[in-house]
Amino acid sequence: MQLSTALDSINHFRPSQVETLADLLPLELIEEAYELTETVTLRKRKLTLESMAWLLIGMAIYNDKSMADVVNMLDIVDRDGKPFVAPSALTQRRKNLGEAAMKALFDCTQKCWNKEAKHPHWNGLTLLGVDGVVWRTDDSKENNSAYTKPTNTQYPQVRMVCQMELSSHLITGSAFDDYTVNEMVLAEKLIESTPDNSLTLFDRGFYSLGLLHKWQSTGNERHWLIPLKKNLQYDVIRSLGRNDKLARLTSNPRARKLWPELPNDIEVRLITRKINGKSESVLTSMIDPMRYPSADIGDLYSHRWEIELGYREQKQYMLGNRLTLRSRLPELVKQELWGILLTYNLIRYQMVKMCQTLKGNYLPYQLSFNGSLAHVMRLLVGLPYSSPGAIPRQLKHFYSMADSLILEPRRGRTFPRTVKPRPTRYPKNKDAAHLK
Repeated sequence: MQLSTALDSINHFRPSQVETLADLLPLELIEEAYELTETVTLRKRKLTLESMAWLLIGMAIYNDKSMADVVNMLDIVDRDGKPFVAPSALTQRRKNLGEAAMKALFDCTQKCWNKEAKHPHWNGLTLLGVDGVVWRTDDSKENNSAYTKPTNTQYPQVRMVCQMELSSHLITGSAFDDYTVNEMVLAEKLIESTPDNSLTLFDRGFYSLGLLHKWQSTGNERHWLIPLKKNLQYDVIRSLGRNDKLARLTSNPRARKLWPELPNDIEVRLITRKINGKSESVLTSMIDPMRYPSADIGDLYSHRWEIELGYREQKQYMLGNRLTLRSRLPELVKQELWGILLTYNLIRYQMVKMCQTLKGNYLPYQLSFNGSLAHVMRLLVGLPYSSPGAIPRQLKHFYSMADSLILEPRRGRTFPRTVKPRPTRYPKNKDAAHLK
């Protein structure tokens, strides 16, 4: 929606309408997503289904507030008649909206925002990362029936796998299910939404010949890169250069049964380099050494860490380490997760637009997410109540803050990564002489 339309809606004394927030999330995208899922409002409500998208965004950003407080803070309710909405009505409206509508809204927004972001390419390929994360749900009777509670834990959990564009941290796709579902099963659901002319970086745990073959054979120029799994058997076809080989991987009968299109042999590229005196090897589908030089590929895998930082931004910064989702029904848990991903993309897209105002070649991941989140929160609360003349000034000030959000260059890791031991309930006493 154009700014003039938003100003006009305020001039007509309708600050409670969602149009006042449409400069951040266009109403056209909400309506398009609802049309795709045939989500319609049959009669006038105090809280329209269009406003419900903003309620879920508010639930993610103001996660320490009740849903009624979020409605009042964002002023997304029709104030005609009674000024407030009963909490039970909010849950019922969320049920009416459903999960499919929020998933469609996430898909519509991510396609629009990723297209407008104009991501930088590596040798003509968009860099993507895939990894998994676990979310903790409320310990309700319904959630306990739908989701598995891991051993020695109190809450049922949901497993999620996301695909992220690594320069902007915009989520391009996601799939989630019960905790017991394997990450590779969820990753397979992201194949269709993977863009052409892309390179996806996987963690070692995603190694599956069937998954990798389907990934590269679906679409055009959909490449992958993954670390070499320990004790993996392969045959060297020929050498392409120093520490650069063309190798053959052989699939087993079980894999071919699970993946009927999987051939007996797959040609891959094996590249080895030394990091701090230790040899590190990666496998990739980019077998053309002229188009994809090994010297350039060697440093690519380190960028996969960006998706780990993205998960930290969602859980630690956006949700404030409140790791338990508030929804008490399974279908609303999924709806809330789509709302979290939509909110994260909303903030990240604003960071993309901030980078476009900066002098210099800055990428969105070089800006402070925490600082950008604070500015978005302040804007969301103030925008519905702003006078018509103040809105352009607020938006201009919002993007002018980009200079103050530039981060210092990242430092290298000082110490190697270690796995911390699981804390025990009882202290360990090394001196047990008193027990004798």
